[in-house]
Amino acid sequence: MKALLSVYNKKEIELIGISLSEAGYEIISTGGTYNSLNKAGVPVQ
Repeated sequence: MKALLSVYNKKEIELIGISLSEAGYEIISTGGTYNSLNKAGVPVQ
C-alpha cells in the first residue's frame, strides 16, 4: 500500500508518518513534508 502525504501545517506529521510506516504503507511525499518526515527518520520517497 502507498500513501501520498503533502501538507501545509506540518505539526505532528511525523507521528502520522510513523504510524503509516508501521502499518506497512510506503510513504511518498513532496518538498517540505518530505524534509520533515525524513528528519524524523520516517522512510519516505
